[in-house]
Amino acid sequence: MNSLNKWQYGAFILRIVLGLIFLVHGYQKFEGGLSGVAGFFGSLGLPGFMAYVVAVIELAGGILMLIGLGTRWIAAAFAVIMLVAIFTAKLSLGFTGGYELELALLGMSLGLFFTGKQFLALENVFSRGKANA
Repeated sequence: MNSLNKWQYGAFILRIVLGLIFLVHGYQKFEGGLSGVAGFFGSLGLPGFMAYVVAVIELAGGILMLIGLGTRWIAAAFAVIMLVAIFTAKLSLGFTGGYELELALLGMSLGLFFTGKQFLALENVFSRGKANA
C-alpha cells in the first residue's frame, strides 16, 4: 500500500464518519421539532429560519457526504455551520465541554474540502475525464 492509497483510505474514513455525524444531527433536529431549534437559534441572536436551513444542510449534506457527491462543497457548508456554532454558542463554554466537538468537525470538514478526488465517491463517476476541482 503506497502513501497515496493511505491518504485516500484516511479521507474515505473521514468522509463516512463526518457524513454519518451530520446526518444524525440533522435527523435529530427534524425529529425533535424544528420550532425548538429555531427558538434556540433566536436566543443566540440568529434568525430562526436558519434552523431549517441548517437542519436541511446537515441531513441532506450527510447523505451526500456518505455517497461522495459534492464532497468539497458540503464540507465547506459544514465548516461554516461549525464556525457559527463555535462563535455563537460554544466559545464561552470553554474547550472541554464546549467547542471541542465543533472544532474537531470543523477540522474534518476543512480536511475534506482541501482533499482532492475521494475514494469510493459517486462524484468520481460524474467527473471522469475532468480535471480535479
